[in-house]
Amino acid sequence: MRQRIFAWALARFNGGYEKAVVQHKQRLFSNLAGTVVEIGPGTGANLRFLTPGKVHWIGVEPNPFMQEYLRKEGTRLGIPIDLRLGTAEHLPFADASADAVISTLVLCSTADQQRALKEILRVLKPGGRLIFIEHVAAPAGTRLRTLQNLVTPVWKQLGDGCHPNRETWVQLERAGFAKLDYQRIGIPGFLVTPHIVGEATKAA
Repeated sequence: MRQRIFAWALARFNGGYEKAVVQHKQRLFSNLAGTVVEIGPGTGANLRFLTPGKVHWIGVEPNPFMQEYLRKEGTRLGIPIDLRLGTAEHLPFADASADAVISTLVLCSTADQQRALKEILRVLKPGGRLIFIEHVAAPAGTRLRTLQNLVTPVWKQLGDGCHPNRETWVQLERAGFAKLDYQRIGIPGFLVTPHIVGEATKAA
């Protein structure tokens, strides 16, 4: 029931967030081509930034109640939906089979963040890229970081596993990518205002 409610809420109440990140998504996603794996695609908010006919999109989604929304959005945009039920920690793909992996607001909720990043590296082709937009922990010692730490136990229960206090940039730096480029941005909101936006490239 919790997964069903989360899918319903995401489909109806995420418009404000999408407006805040639209320019970043346009810049990061519009030139993608080839086999693109999206982990945790949710209701398909990123599909409209892809070019039909240029991308073979494959989604890996752990919440089965997202499927109806994804398929409707794919039909509306003319993008074939190749959807697999699974998690980022166990990607159902061969080594070096993806040109790019998309992750938006997913690494905050993976059960094992480092395992997920290793799986992403495994399935990326040499020179392939992980494209990401992720909310992250506020700077250490700030009031916001203290609040994030305090509410995380409850927040992850309500938010489908989401941890508002994860230092995701640290895990990206340690994961083994040949190159990591990202910027810090602030998204209007409260608890999950700090974000990182960018890409990590596998060695060619």
